[in-house]
Amino acid sequence: MGIVDEDVARVRAATDFVQVASQHIALKKVGRRWTGLCPFHAEKTPSFSVNAEEGLYYCFGCQAKGDVITFVREVEHLDFVEAVERLATAAGIELRRDDAKEGKDRQRRSVLTEAMEKAVEWYHQRLLTSPDAAGARGYLRSRGYDGEVVRAFRLGWAPDDWDALVKALKLPVDVLKDTGLGFVNKADRQQDAFRARIMFPIFDVNSKPVAFGGRKLEGDGPKYKNSPETPLYSKSRTLYGLNWSKPSIVEAGEVIVCEGYTDVIAFFTAGMPRAVATCGTALADEHFRTLKNFARRVVLAYDADSAGQTAAERFYEWEQRYEVDLAVAALPEGSDPGDVARKAPEDLRTAVAEATPFLSFRLHRALSAGDLRTAEGRARAAEAALNVVGEHPNPLVRDQYLMEIADRTRIDVDRLREGIGRRGARPEVKVERPAGFVTQSPAETMALRLAIHQPEEMAPLLDEVLFSDELHVAAYRALASAATLHDAVASADPGAAALLQRLAVEDAEAEPLDVISILVIRATDQTLPELVAEAARTGHVDGTMAWAKLTIEQLALDSDIDPGTRKDAVTRLVAWLAERGGPQP
Repeated sequence: MGIVDEDVARVRAATDFVQVASQHIALKKVGRRWTGLCPFHAEKTPSFSVNAEEGLYYCFGCQAKGDVITFVREVEHLDFVEAVERLATAAGIELRRDDAKEGKDRQRRSVLTEAMEKAVEWYHQRLLTSPDAAGARGYLRSRGYDGEVVRAFRLGWAPDDWDALVKALKLPVDVLKDTGLGFVNKADRQQDAFRARIMFPIFDVNSKPVAFGGRKLEGDGPKYKNSPETPLYSKSRTLYGLNWSKPSIVEAGEVIVCEGYTDVIAFFTAGMPRAVATCGTALADEHFRTLKNFARRVVLAYDADSAGQTAAERFYEWEQRYEVDLAVAALPEGSDPGDVARKAPEDLRTAVAEATPFLSFRLHRALSAGDLRTAEGRARAAEAALNVVGEHPNPLVRDQYLMEIADRTRIDVDRLREGIGRRGARPEVKVERPAGFVTQSPAETMALRLAIHQPEEMAPLLDEVLFSDELHVAAYRALASAATLHDAVASADPGAAALLQRLAVEDAEAEPLDVISILVIRATDQTLPELVAEAARTGHVDGTMAWAKLTIEQLALDSDIDPGTRKDAVTRLVAWLAERGGPQP
């Protein structure tokens, strides 16, 4: 549960959103809202809007949205508690905790982080000064790592001793275990987890140490050993180097994803400090969820074989779900980024600059592997290429690449389309409809917009019976059942919440009574044929009388009629529609 909800609300209310946002972007007042260039995606025309009164933002370009706490989290890459604490400090608000366990968990995390920090420094100093680290220093120099690099990445050395670290740090058994720094052996003695390895400390996005990767110089055993999963460390959520590279990633709008720690360092030394690496695991959904907050272009800098063998369908799904562009840097055959950075750093920069879309990279490899000089070779190459292209879920993308295959193999593109059809291309990934694309009823959208900006006037007149679009109905229900707009956004489903946040930053210039009259007329117009049909079917006069009365009431909604009379007519008609349940299906 964490921070008391009341204190979170106090922080939100006490914070000047425009002042906070202005520390990161230039805002200009336009009507009742403030606009500027979005900090979350590259743009030349301002599409980022802030509603200062409600403390909400929405970007019409990338659909980023939220309140001031979300803004600080995304811009400064903090977790929820850290963002609230930072804003509370600025506002002079003392926060309370409503869950003792949560407080203990945070204290425990602090203890573990402190132990990790001590270990990082101990290993680092050992590398810099200890005689037994001479071999490690020599190896690093041979890889082009000078003292500046060693200090920048806080590299270390774990000596070839059983318990050098545990003796030096004197950590309790539970801390030793929960940090992954050591364990209790069969002799019931504390023992170091890492021995005779060059140590690469791994930090979270806020530069707090969470784990280690250790490289063995010689002898038996795996070349790399990584920390186990701990309360501090999750491999699927952690990216090595992100703490150092995030400013450059945001500035460039691009992140380079590598396979290992030395690859990241290679990109930094080659003048591209925007690289990260997975920590001994494959790219996962959580990694992309993190990366999309920093950049929309993701360049894979794997060796050619690894990039070609990666599970393509996952990448295509991530491209659509997270709206990222995935490309592959074509490194020289048999080389890793470290090799290229030492021998020809300009080639590494060129490979990134000329990175091609993932599908294009795989298609080029498939076609290049074939013998295009003969009809048989071209047919086999086309088959292989169709297998690659057929994995992409978007039919428009597939068709573009089919034309390239046709050109390279001299096979008619219609024959290739038939081949794709026989294979049964993957279904297109369904992406949730952004609220910005709701166009079914401008009057419904305006009514919701007015309900947000002028709730006193709109709330007594509106009813969900006036809304026909499912998304609009969901948004109205959230508004009607919540005490505040923030509560409505929090309780609504994702689509309705996004719609409410977008409408909150749009101007509402229309006259409330005019908008509601449009909705009422539309709803009653849909009901009139039902009344006529009922009267004809039953022969009762009541149906005809109701139809006549409804028609008369509609006349009172004309814009030239006195506002008081119009409002009374709206109230009666909305009550009648609500009782009837709206137009009948």
